[in-house]
Amino acid sequence: MTTYRAPLRDMQFVLRDLLNIEKHYQSLPACEEVNKDLIDAVLGEASKFSEEIVAPLNAVGDQEGCRMLDNGEVKTPTGFREAYEQYVEAGWPSLDQPARYGGQDLPMSLGTPIREMNGTANWSWAMYPGLSHGAMETIEKHGSEEQKAMFMEPLVSGRWTGTMCLTEAHSGTDLGLLKSKAEPMPDGSYRITGSKIFISSGEHDLAENIVHIVLARLPDSPPGTKGISLFIVPKFIPNDDGSIGERNAVTCGALEKKMGIHGNSTCVLNFDGATGYLVGEVNRGLHYMFTFMNFARLGTGLQGLAHAELAFQNSLAYARDRLQMRSLSGPKNPAGPADPIIVHPDVRRMLLTQKAFAEGGRALVYFASAQGDILTRSGDEASRQLANDVLGFLTPIIKAFLTETGFECANLGLQCFGGHGYVTEWGVEQNVRDARIAMLYEGTTGIQALDLLGRKVLGTRGKALQPVTSFIHDFCKRARSQKELRPHVKTLMKLTKQWKSLTRKIGFAAMRNRDAVGAASVDYIMFSGYLLLGVAWAASARTAYYKLEQGAPDAAFYRSKIQTAEFYFAKILPRTTSLLETMSTGPDSLMKIDESEFMF
Repeated sequence: MTTYRAPLRDMQFVLRDLLNIEKHYQSLPACEEVNKDLIDAVLGEASKFSEEIVAPLNAVGDQEGCRMLDNGEVKTPTGFREAYEQYVEAGWPSLDQPARYGGQDLPMSLGTPIREMNGTANWSWAMYPGLSHGAMETIEKHGSEEQKAMFMEPLVSGRWTGTMCLTEAHSGTDLGLLKSKAEPMPDGSYRITGSKIFISSGEHDLAENIVHIVLARLPDSPPGTKGISLFIVPKFIPNDDGSIGERNAVTCGALEKKMGIHGNSTCVLNFDGATGYLVGEVNRGLHYMFTFMNFARLGTGLQGLAHAELAFQNSLAYARDRLQMRSLSGPKNPAGPADPIIVHPDVRRMLLTQKAFAEGGRALVYFASAQGDILTRSGDEASRQLANDVLGFLTPIIKAFLTETGFECANLGLQCFGGHGYVTEWGVEQNVRDARIAMLYEGTTGIQALDLLGRKVLGTRGKALQPVTSFIHDFCKRARSQKELRPHVKTLMKLTKQWKSLTRKIGFAAMRNRDAVGAASVDYIMFSGYLLLGVAWAASARTAYYKLEQGAPDAAFYRSKIQTAEFYFAKILPRTTSLLETMSTGPDSLMKIDESEFMF
């Protein structure tokens, strides 16, 4: 089985050294008391919980899976419920939620490392409370005061959990095809009828109630996405005093049999005239659901980081212990029968790739979380707008790029173990299976790519790109003063110029042929991810040089940052060259072949 140790030192580096998070908190209302001591205390307690309580259940969840009982109830794997009870008792669900609902009102960026730790320790378990955050965000932002009063406090406390119900058997990405119906009732409620599939945490025994956030269509609504409304459909209908009332007409019809994340209950949910409550205005459901979807997409990007980190930690430990062959440059363990495999260049390549994606991804996700703080808390309208623009641009990149690289790292982790990685004993094959879903749910890589290039970049005539490229230019101007970084700065400036030029080229091509967008989109989002991670690594190296110049006591840590940045710029960032080439070729090689001629 895999082991997990929370990377507290690197988390502190990103928060404290890279993002100057304490100064960030001082600039936000109601965050002035969030200081170093509080941050370290929160991270320390969270690390104990993730390492000691959640991580040991990872293999258990994979081996046992969830079981559907004869009455339609779902039993989670051994230990899951007890771990969740401890999670709730310790107050973790309420950490970054508003005080008016019983939350602790700490910033989003402090909650992100907690979610990372729990997710890396056991992603299947972490999904149960993770989805609740999206439900809370959606209700708090779009729900009525009555709905907030009824649902927010039990969700914030963790007594209830939440789900997101979009997908139907015939309607995945194309939500305009959904058939679930909502019939208005005289008392102001609605009867929801239909079936939803792939519903994570849809039925379980962890919490006393489950709050489903459901898309459905009213009888007189227009076709397509313009006719979709959003509803709150609880498993148990709450009484006026907030207590649990009668069972609602929503049941688990089946548990999906899956490649991975066995410990999470992925359900077919049947709504048979279930009582639901309209959120906001009629036919605005898809707009409201994007609040949940965007939160979930950032969370799924965090999943990619989690799998990269888990792969790296276990690969590194194995590579230090496993003795095979001698180093090409001479024995490094002359007293032993062979050298540890960490001395071999190819193993170093795999380990450093994992390290670069895990630690660089952490910097990118935490930066995005800090933008979320500004968006939700800043009193300055211009700052909020800028944060909204930056976060909107980063969201599809974080979701797509970090899940793709997270899966790459999981596979590299298995490769480091060789044949031992292919058997279940070590647990690294589970990490590969668990990681694969991240590239699919909450919008595939292809969908995120179309969102980025088609809607956000070309749809705004390149305006969405401007804040990010300006940030890169400003960083490069500051970083030039560090002579060791000048080659990195030169590379980043060159790639940023190519990024902008390529965007214009694709835009002009799309005027003649719309397929040009689809043909370039995945390469474009991966190029964007590699470039932004390059900025993260250049910033990390710049900070490390500064710390070494100041005589920081843990010099080895900072040297490691500098060396990993060198590796990233030498061995990974050049992948952008091939992406530039493939994006420039257009759609012809994809679209000219007739569909009847694919196979004979």
